[in-house]
Amino acid sequence: LFVERAAEIAGGGPVAVASPDPGGVKRAQLFREALAARLGRDVGFAMLEKRRSAGVVSGSLMAGEVAGARVLVIDDMIASGGTMTRAARTLRAGGAKEVWALAAHGLFTEGAAEALADPAVTGWIVSDTVPPFRLPRKPEHLEVISAAPLFAEALRRLNEGEDVCDLTPAAG
Repeated sequence: LFVERAAEIAGGGPVAVASPDPGGVKRAQLFREALAARLGRDVGFAMLEKRRSAGVVSGSLMAGEVAGARVLVIDDMIASGGTMTRAARTLRAGGAKEVWALAAHGLFTEGAAEALADPAVTGWIVSDTVPPFRLPRKPEHLEVISAAPLFAEALRRLNEGEDVCDLTPAAG
C-alpha cells in the first residue's frame, strides 16, 4: 500500500526502513524487501527497542545504520504518536537525514496533535482505514493514502477464485 509513496520519498539517496519496536521487525523487513525490489537497490534496516513499565513507554537504543539516510518507520497503527516520535528522535540522534512515520491505521488518540507537531518526524503517512476525525484539523505533513484499491483487488480476486495471500504485485 505504501511502497510507491516510499519510493518517491527515497529518491536516489540512502534509504532505510525501521521498526519502532521488536514486535514489528517482521513487518518492517517485509516492507524493506518490497521497497528494495521496487527501487532495484539495497535498502538499509534498523530496529529500535521499546519498554513498557507501569504504562510508561521508554527506550532509546537502536540497532542498524541510518546516518545520512531517509528513514521510513513502519508500524501497524499510530495511536497517540508517542512510539513514532520516540523512534524518530532516536533515529535523528543516529544521524538520519529525514524520518517518515508510516502506519496502516491512524487512530490519532489523545496527545496525537502534539506528536504530529514534533519536528523529529518529517512526515506522517497513514491509510484511510480510520479517518483522522479526532484531530482538530488535518496537519499539512499528514498524508492519507486510500486503501480502496487494495480492498477492491482483494474482492476481485475472491470473486474470481484467485489467491488473496499476496496482494502486493497488483495493488502494491
